[in-house]
Amino acid sequence: MIDIDLLALLPGHQNSIYTVETGIDDASFYTAGNDKGIVQWSLADRKPTVVCPVRSSVYALHLSPEKGILVIGERSGAVSIFSLSESKIIARIEQHKLPVFSIAEIRRKNEILVGSEDGTVSVISALDYSFLYNFRVSSDTIRAMAVSPDEQTLAFGCKDSLVRIYDADTYSLQHELNGHTMAVTSVAFSPDGHVLLSGGRDAQLIKWSVSDYSISNSLTAHMSAVYDIKFHPGGRLFATASQDKSIKIWDLDGMKLKRIISKDKGFNSHSHSVNKLTWLDGGKLLASVSDDKMAMLWEIRVSS
Repeated sequence: MIDIDLLALLPGHQNSIYTVETGIDDASFYTAGNDKGIVQWSLADRKPTVVCPVRSSVYALHLSPEKGILVIGERSGAVSIFSLSESKIIARIEQHKLPVFSIAEIRRKNEILVGSEDGTVSVISALDYSFLYNFRVSSDTIRAMAVSPDEQTLAFGCKDSLVRIYDADTYSLQHELNGHTMAVTSVAFSPDGHVLLSGGRDAQLIKWSVSDYSISNSLTAHMSAVYDIKFHPGGRLFATASQDKSIKIWDLDGMKLKRIISKDKGFNSHSHSVNKLTWLDGGKLLASVSDDKMAMLWEIRVSS
């Protein structure tokens, strides 16, 4: 049984919100989009604070708790490193000329990965934030990126409808996964590393077995693009966000749909595309952001 309540409507942005990221202490989270700043929300009072100005729209945020930084990916292609302790930008990398859609980190290598519309990935040092090198993944846009829990494998969701699997040590191509018919807009490894999920503009959700990258399940998950996939910390459940304005909660076993959060289901939920999600407070809360300029906070209660 999964019970869901809307805990808070969080107005504050003036334009579409494209991304959301957890805070360093799990007592806050960050949102960004087509505004000129990064907003931090306190879970205690749910008040917004603009913590950092930006020069262009932000499509990607990545928190590195160990380094105490928030990595910001902009439409301009620039990447900024925001120090949480100093409350200022401490580095800016302008390697890409086209938008940055995804950011990830390989902690064991002290490397930050930046995926762009130009089809390449930049590798940035997480020690001094210098540009290290760049490698091509696709001739077209990289829309999504995921690092496996053991940090040995990378998955890239690409506009050409392929999921590409790379070795995280050599940054070499290992597999090309063909299952979608349109751009792949989201990828996520399960917490145990045994499963890779991908979602596409074709509204399909595909479950790949990591042992051989075969398709173990494929279904039409939404009415339109699946923009985000986020596993619950417990590992059994995951949430999807879609252009169709809904959020869905699934059970990984059998890919069973458990709950739908949408206006059609009686929730005071988003009126436009839901772009990103993040779990908070150990999986008790789910934050969502949308083109409707709203962030929403959902209380998710899971009982066996």
